[in-house]
Parts: sequence; structure tokens; C-alpha cells
Amino acid sequence: MKNFFYRVFCGFFLGISVFAPGVSGSVMAVMMGIYDKLLDIVSNPFKNFKKNFFYLLPMGIGAIISFILFILVFSYLFEAYEKATYLLFMALIAGNLPVVFKDANKDGFKKRYIFGILIAFSIALTLGILRANAIETEGVSEDSISLFYFGICGAIAGISSMIPGMSISMILMILGVYNPLMQAAKSINIPIILVVGICFVTAMVLFSRLTKFVFDRYHSFAYFMVFGFMCGSLVSIYLGLPKDDINFNWLIGSIMIITGLFISLLFVFLSKKFNTTDNIKDPA
Repeated sequence: MKNFFYRVFCGFFLGISVFAPGVSGSVMAVMMGIYDKLLDIVSNPFKNFKKNFFYLLPMGIGAIISFILFILVFSYLFEAYEKATYLLFMALIAGNLPVVFKDANKDGFKKRYIFGILIAFSIALTLGILRANAIETEGVSEDSISLFYFGICGAIAGISSMIPGMSISMILMILGVYNPLMQAAKSINIPIILVVGICFVTAMVLFSRLTKFVFDRYHSFAYFMVFGFMCGSLVSIYLGLPKDDINFNWLIGSIMIITGLFISLLFVFLSKKFNTTDNIKDPA
């Protein structure tokens, strides 16, 4: 039962990361100690289907809760306290950098890993620059974009979803469909939700097999790239911080930073307590 609630907790933050621009769901999964397990499941979803279903069920519940709260609460925070809310996510990522580095370095550091770190850092930074300079689409409605383009964007987001450091919402923002998709979700536009969902899941499953191969074959190198992505994500989120947030003050910002660091430490504690790296067990 404790594992169940922990996975609800994980699903909640994974769900939030889907909607929060600049925040990588895969990085969140790495921080919570469930990335490898998720990669195994997504790359071969019909193997041990029953076990996988019961493993993912609480995460789905958490993601639904986060979706409802994002619409009701977090969307307000991003509108009213945008800069402070981004500081929360920056603290979440920063607080887990030592953990990821330690995991990547458990087999020893090699000079060639520097190349992977720099490439990953550059990719994340480039995405951040693109997001910061992206054309605003707040006035664009879901009706003005074709279902075909929505499907293409969903597939691209699915490919990026299992790569640590890649932010789904950032990709959608660069493609110009983030706000239209949020509008579609709030209005429960079934055709758009179905097309994007199907294309997203299909691309995610197909591409995750390549990602799994890389992580299985080149574990340390892959995790040092994750470390580079996380560092690049910090810089890219910082570059996207609003400069004219009239509601921002450092008291609120400090509270968000402390909260983010606390949650990141909580991730580490709970992942060890519930031994999230164990094999999936049959539900009781």
C-alpha cells in the first residue's frame, strides 16, 4: 500500500511536468528512481501486462489529480506567480543533481563522458533559447490548427518524452500548439485529445526501445548525458524566467526554492524507503 501511494505521488509530479513549460518529465522520473522501470514498461508494454498495469495504475491516478489541480491551481500560479513557480521547478532539478551524478559515476568517470555532458547540455540550452524566442500563440485557438498538425506535434512530443532533459511542454510551445492544446484540454475537445494522445503514445513506445538500448548498453554514458540535460534545463528555464513579473518578490521566490529543495530530498528518501529499483511485484 505504501508503494501504491508513493507511485501516486510520482504520477502527480510526472503529470505536472507535462504541463509545466521547461520541466522534463523524464528528469522527474530519474529523480524519483522510476525512470528505468518506466522505460522497461513503455518499450515493451504488453510483456507482463498485468504487472505493468498495476504498477502504472497509481501513477495514472496521480497524473489525473495533477491535471485537475493544474487547471484549478497551477495554471493560476503560472499566471499570477510565474517566476516564483519556475524557481520551484529549478530547485527540484538542482536538488537532485548530486544524486544523478552519483548514479552515473558508480562505475567510474571517463574522459569521453565530458563529450556526452556537453552535447546534452547544448541541446537543452538550445531548446530553452528557442522557447524563450518562440512566437506567442496565446491568441491562437484549437480550431485554427488542423488535426493532422496536432497529430504530428503529438508524435514529436512522444519521441521527446522518454529522453531525460526534454520538456514535452517546451517542445509543444516551440511547435506553437501548447496554448491551443491547453484550450482543447480545458474544453474537453475529444477529437484533438484523441489524435494527440494516440500519436503521442505510439511514437513514445516505438522510440523508447532505442532509448532503452542506449541506457542498457551505455549506462554510465547515458546517465552523464542526463546530468548534462539537467544542467542545461536549469539554464534554459532561467533564460525563460519572466523579467516583468510584477507579483514577484524574493520572499515568495525563496519559499518556492526551499519547497523545491525539500521535495527533491523527499524524492530521494521515499525512493530509497520504498526500494523503487526492485522488480515489479504482483499486487497483493
